[in-house]
Amino acid sequence: MKQLPHFILALCVISISFAQSGKVLDDLSLNSTLLKGERKFAVYLPPDYDNSSRSYPVLYLLHGHTDNHTGWIQFGEVKHIADQAINNGSATPMIIVMPDADEGQAGYVNDLSGKWNYEDYFFEEFMPHVEERFRIKKNKRFRAVAGLSMGGGGSFIYALHRPDLFSSAAPLSASIGPQSVEEMKEYTYWGYSKSNHNSKDFERFQKQNNALYLVDQMDVNTLNSIRWYIDCGDDDFLYKNNSLMHLKMREKGVKHEFRIRDGAHNWTYWRSALPKVLEFISQKFHQ
Repeated sequence: MKQLPHFILALCVISISFAQSGKVLDDLSLNSTLLKGERKFAVYLPPDYDNSSRSYPVLYLLHGHTDNHTGWIQFGEVKHIADQAINNGSATPMIIVMPDADEGQAGYVNDLSGKWNYEDYFFEEFMPHVEERFRIKKNKRFRAVAGLSMGGGGSFIYALHRPDLFSSAAPLSASIGPQSVEEMKEYTYWGYSKSNHNSKDFERFQKQNNALYLVDQMDVNTLNSIRWYIDCGDDDFLYKNNSLMHLKMREKGVKHEFRIRDGAHNWTYWRSALPKVLEFISQKFHQ
């Protein structure tokens, strides 16, 4: 085997030394009045955060059902992927915030009973707390939301309910929720009681948390104020509603990126999706 010239080895060493690393804080919490208890969350801080005084764009990155705020850290390798994207220039330095939506009751929306208002908590308590605690730019252009599965559904809902707050949304393998009363029996985290599957509840769900329904009702200019990136594997059991969302947006004239790639509903797929998500949302941050 030929040895590399000394100057090439030196360049490799220099390159590695300049590849800076961010850090993850994975045991943060705040006390929620709305949810009546302590809520955990995690934050990724970019490599230069401690050495600067500037503020950063933010990505709210939502986990899936049965995971918590550490899912994207432990299984999604968010630190490694974000460090690599920032160091190679495909993503701008940003703060990534990962809330916990799987303790007490799973899901990112308000319960139809009014007893578990997670969405209110997110916008009224969690977001203000995080954006004061860390140096985060507090305007629409520099704020994005993304997530997988249940968190992909949450990404749709948060962007559709609050288009004034997010410049980009990137739902991955999104669980968009039941599209009929019968399908309600298969879902446990969309804001209604499992024991109450009826047409009245479904109508309330439609108006409140059905992303396909909301896109139908909303003004196309409002929808186009958000940059959409929708990604789902060709072997994913949730492919149908993600494909329906693509068709609905296309027919309505909503600009969006839609990807069906080889893969299933698993972390291998979501890890492969995250670099493109970071690149996509950075395009708006840079404008």
